[in-house]
Amino acid sequence: MGKYLIETFAGIPVEVDYSSEFSLRRLAVDSKTLVIAISQSGETADTIEGLRHAKKYGFEVLGIVNRPESTIARESDYTIYINAGLEIGVASTKAYIGQVQVLTLLALELGYTRGYLSGDEVERMIKSMHELPEKIERVLAIDAHIAHIAEKIYKSENVMFLGRGLNYPTALEGALKLKEVSYIHAIGYAAGEMKHGPLALVDERLFVIIINPKTSVYELTLSSTYEVKARKGKVISVITEGDNLMKELSDFTIYIPQVEEFLTPILAIVPLQLLAYHTAVLRGCDPDKPRNLAKSVTVK
Repeated sequence: MGKYLIETFAGIPVEVDYSSEFSLRRLAVDSKTLVIAISQSGETADTIEGLRHAKKYGFEVLGIVNRPESTIARESDYTIYINAGLEIGVASTKAYIGQVQVLTLLALELGYTRGYLSGDEVERMIKSMHELPEKIERVLAIDAHIAHIAEKIYKSENVMFLGRGLNYPTALEGALKLKEVSYIHAIGYAAGEMKHGPLALVDERLFVIIINPKTSVYELTLSSTYEVKARKGKVISVITEGDNLMKELSDFTIYIPQVEEFLTPILAIVPLQLLAYHTAVLRGCDPDKPRNLAKSVTVK
């Protein structure tokens, strides 16, 4: 393939010869780079291979896993346990939330250590995280409402998820859960990319699930909602309690409690997990044992 200039995660252009063996050392900024391996089971084959490749070239590895006895936990230099408990279902739910929480805590610690966050700011953010269980309980309390929305979409062939900023990954995860357990073709997009192609898919038959809690990108995602409605798309919105503007634009709404922006992905994914579950049941699918899937991907 020859040599190409690429951008590393640090934004430094590096020339890589793709005809030779891929080397982490050629992409890393320096020997202080930390490699983070994230896995619920700790046995994911590709992640283990990446971990071993990193250690081969002298990099330290932090493992974030749910199973203490796993290979990634044993072979990492440092380990953070998700402590989500045994997850029976193939499609990860509580472990996903646990991973996001661990990464959030790690980000807060690094922000404080490197001087980007004050002690008071971190304390306030940690206090907000302690309030999450009660707020998740409030989302779980509207399970019947979410089941009602599932009755509207379970016969669909395609569903689109939109999110922006921190909740773009929420859109991806919501789409993944729906396709995993209900076998509906679902895809997540960054809301800002709508006009770059995905907008062509929107018509009166398409359900578009828009994750738009009150955050710094609320107005921008609101604009994307107008684009969907202008093309007669059916909008299901996941929004902050009391948001009447998004409610007026939506065919169906799912309210979540007000939280700080950095915590919205943890809260917003819960109703999407429930929606996937109820949709699967209505379609006669076993949400705990999706076809063709295994709990741990132990082969390449």
